[in-house]
Amino acid sequence: MKRHISPHSNLLIIILAVAPFMAHAQFDEYYGRPSYWRPYDQRGINVFETTKTPDSIPYTGPRVRLGAGFTQQFQNLEAENTALNNGGNTVATAEANKLYPLSPGFMTAMANLYVDIQLADGIRLNVTSYLSARHHNETWVKGGYIQFDKLPFKGEFWTNLMKITTIKVGHMEINYGDAHFRRSDGGQALYNPFMESYIMDAFATEIGGEVYVQKNGLFGMVGVSNGMIKGNVDSAQASTVDANTHTDPSVYLKAGIDRQLTEKVRVRVSGSYYHNSSSPRSGLTLYGGDRTGSNYQNVVEKWVSDGAAQSSDDIAFSGRLNPGFTKKIDAFMLNGFLKAGGFEFFGTYENAKGRTKTETENRTASQYGVEGVYRFGSAENVYVGIRYNEVKAELSGFTDEVNVNRVAFAAGWFVTKNLLLKGEVVNQHYKNFPDTDYRNGAKFNGYVIEAVVGF
Repeated sequence: MKRHISPHSNLLIIILAVAPFMAHAQFDEYYGRPSYWRPYDQRGINVFETTKTPDSIPYTGPRVRLGAGFTQQFQNLEAENTALNNGGNTVATAEANKLYPLSPGFMTAMANLYVDIQLADGIRLNVTSYLSARHHNETWVKGGYIQFDKLPFKGEFWTNLMKITTIKVGHMEINYGDAHFRRSDGGQALYNPFMESYIMDAFATEIGGEVYVQKNGLFGMVGVSNGMIKGNVDSAQASTVDANTHTDPSVYLKAGIDRQLTEKVRVRVSGSYYHNSSSPRSGLTLYGGDRTGSNYQNVVEKWVSDGAAQSSDDIAFSGRLNPGFTKKIDAFMLNGFLKAGGFEFFGTYENAKGRTKTETENRTASQYGVEGVYRFGSAENVYVGIRYNEVKAELSGFTDEVNVNRVAFAAGWFVTKNLLLKGEVVNQHYKNFPDTDYRNGAKFNGYVIEAVVGF
């Protein structure tokens, strides 16, 4: 969904619109707050699925809340490679594998707009828009959904059912894995203690529905979607190696346990599975569904394509690796989370296989990530953290399995619960890419500083 509106005029409109709400928030815990909702400020950190805890605000009629996320970054990263044909110092002389030249500077500010509407008791609507991002400087609607934590049906059966059940329907961020709850999403970078998402970024907005059941810390979910970031009614196209033209929905499952063992100790373990056996027009986007872009700008990217320097829109996902499973995919993610006092551990293991419509055999990709964060201060408003992330993947047209790994050190300070200043030192390496590929022997390192506002 797209509308061409100046991001600068949008930012001014939003700032003027939300100013009264921010002022009132100092005296009243976020005027207009919807029920069963994840806050966009520091209170939303380490929130995964919304809970079934009864809401403390009684329903007295429809209410509307405006929220936003703003992010501004300063980047000082350096990149190099050892690929063939990487010479040249100008656009006119740059060879095919010459990396984009980098210098310290500010990246384009990113901004999100959130509209949350309490439609009825236990029923809320969310619409999220990207006002400005690396991949799209114009406004895009991320999606919208309705969440039911109560149903407008009379009877003890329905009341008891909805005490443990949540239903979400719409065009929404699908709940595959737990890593997407901690990633940066355009202007909303406050939940992420680091700068970037994982190298293999399992994130997509798809049209479908999800049903959750939660009780005593145990939870389960089943979801069905169209498997693409937008609607499509076209039939699948046959290729020379794949006559499969039927269209299947994506089916995904999730289950786990999330318990507060003591006042200071919380443990969560979850497993997720995503499946689609046939997508139209090679449209699956589980690892390519982000419409905002990476928080590392232009690193390890080709400088010139078709005789001209590539724009940020064309190379918006720097530092990531998309395995390209666009026709068929089976993916599994296992996550573990521990919070003990101010210490947090978050771990991810992921394995996926699939192919494009021009391939006959499935390829595989695997990923793991471990991170430790220590938050301190009276309100845990200061933190330090370290993350290691590695991906091994078989890519289309490549003989050998490639490897990409990243280590990042981060620190942050919540000036208020709405305002975060954070910095990261990062080092990323690319291994086993052929010498004819621009990522051969590539690496980048340096630091990024980021200021984030979320409310």
